[in-house]
Amino acid sequence: MNTNPVVLITGGGRGIGAATAKLFTRHGYDVCINYKSDHASAEQVADEKKRLA
Repeated sequence: MNTNPVVLITGGGRGIGAATAKLFTRHGYDVCINYKSDHASAEQVADEKKRLA
């Protein structure tokens, strides 16, 4: 069973949201990234998050 805390970052594909997603990942959170229209940026953040985890 996974006991990591979970956080949802809205607007997590760019800017402050992307930086926040990376920060939470570094601190052991499972991060869910939500985005409105920039799929490519959100995917890039998710790939970086996987490398950090």
